[in-house]
Amino acid sequence: MKAKILIVYASMTGNTEEMAHLIGDGVIQAGAVLVRKDIIEVSAADLQSYDGILIGAYTWGDGDLPDEFLDFYEEMDPLHLSGKKTAVFGSCSSSYEHRGRAVDLLIEKLTEIGADIKLKGLKIDLAPSSEEKKLCIQYGRSFVEKSFGLIGTVTP
Repeated sequence: MKAKILIVYASMTGNTEEMAHLIGDGVIQAGAVLVRKDIIEVSAADLQSYDGILIGAYTWGDGDLPDEFLDFYEEMDPLHLSGKKTAVFGSCSSSYEHRGRAVDLLIEKLTEIGADIKLKGLKIDLAPSSEEKKLCIQYGRSFVEKSFGLIGTVTP
């Protein structure tokens, strides 16, 4: 049976959404089943229904989670995601002191509730360049391969 992967993300300018789509392409290429949702379409409890979870959030201001992520973040507190395969990504800006801190905050929260972080957080300044687009696709593929082994690759 194929692993069922959820990508949940928040995006204001479309940069993190683009990352979510590219990472999702990599997940599909690696042979997993993908469900992709905007943060406003999902509750934290939904995370328990998936084999793997990729969470994407842009960093707001000087290192904050986006407003639309705050309720979801708090809803994560009572969850027990022991052993659940996860990774975090997001767009950010290197012009701020705490570049991509939303990614770091989500990794910390997932770790606190027992999730198994499979990849280092992926932070991309603003919109992904051509090379960074390839990196996003590879991030999705790597997540599936490191979490569930080689499920079966599809040539893009």
